Amino acid sequence: MPTPPVSDETLHAALSTVIDPEIRKPITELGMVEGASVDDSGRASVTILLTVAGCPMKDTLRRDTTAALEKVEGVTSVEVTLGVMSDEQRAGLRQQLRGGAAEREIPFAKPGSLTRVYAVASGKGGVGKSSVTTNLAAALAAQGMKVGVVDADVYGFSIPRMLGVEQRPTQVDDMILPPVAHDVKVISIGMFVPGNQPVVWRGPMLHRALQQFFGDVFWGDLDVLLLDLPPGTGDIAISVAQLIPNSEIIVVTTPQTAAAEVAERAGSIALQTHQRVVGVIENMSWLELPDGTRQEIFGSGGGQTVAESLTRSIGAEVPLLGQIPLDPTLREGGDQGRPVVLEQPDSAAAVALRGIARQLASRSRGLAGRSLGITPASR
Repeated sequence: MPTPPVSDETLHAALSTVIDPEIRKPITELGMVEGASVDDSGRASVTILLTVAGCPMKDTLRRDTTAALEKVEGVTSVEVTLGVMSDEQRAGLRQQLRGGAAEREIPFAKPGSLTRVYAVASGKGGVGKSSVTTNLAAALAAQGMKVGVVDADVYGFSIPRMLGVEQRPTQVDDMILPPVAHDVKVISIGMFVPGNQPVVWRGPMLHRALQQFFGDVFWGDLDVLLLDLPPGTGDIAISVAQLIPNSEIIVVTTPQTAAAEVAERAGSIALQTHQRVVGVIENMSWLELPDGTRQEIFGSGGGQTVAESLTRSIGAEVPLLGQIPLDPTLREGGDQGRPVVLEQPDSAAAVALRGIARQLASRSRGLAGRSLGITPASR
């Protein structure tokens, strides 16, 4: 009995399962399928339009398209041709992705935004803030949340290495598509700097870079956006508060008294910027020895001290979200681009980090600035 011909609906349904790896939407919704057909012998031909010439994800798109069509009953072979969108098609794609919003509008600053923005801050460097940010992002994404990370530590960027991001962002005219690693969308100034060159910028340029990261990057519908801030209370911290007023602060410290005192200043910036402090994370809390005892290399109590001090100064409860022990697997994962919460989920550091991520994921959103859809009744 001859195989029935493949219908256009069946072909379209198969192609709709192919997800653009950067935009994270079906290629059929993005206007990337220029043509698709199957001849009488079952030979399928499809033309996929790349957003830009030399798209780094072209091999992935070709592979995924081929795999999707090979599953269709009646298809005996697949030929995928890659083209490039015209200027008009790219303009239409930008307008579709932005949902008609104005160019360079920061979606996270809009009153109706449902994205929780956490600015991960520290008083001084060397407390493991970037390691914490990386693993919280990976842990939240592993829970099924849509997560993005902005490496806002312009001078000391390290997030791309820690998340294992190797490809550069794709630019569609003035819109930037961020790379994705471990289901986390990532953007960093390190992706635009050749080699390991330093970034030598002053305040206005830093502010503009953040504007581009927030407004020019296509983030899609995120549940959580994590910002890895540089140490201290300088230009970046102030710009974040101005550009995304509803962002919330997470303070990272070590148990050491000197580090805790400086961390208090990083959290106290909320008094001037009117941001909320979500809580404090104590990193490098202790080293677990083979006999089960704990060696407190950097002392103890710093995280709780910061939490209590910020609670008093801000006038609202600032909890200690968790304590992360010293763990070689945490450092190794960061160096190798494989977050410890994914590679060694049962390690002491991973268990602590996943516990903190669960707390962040379960926080309910407030109603401030959100429309309730209530219309006053006329008298």
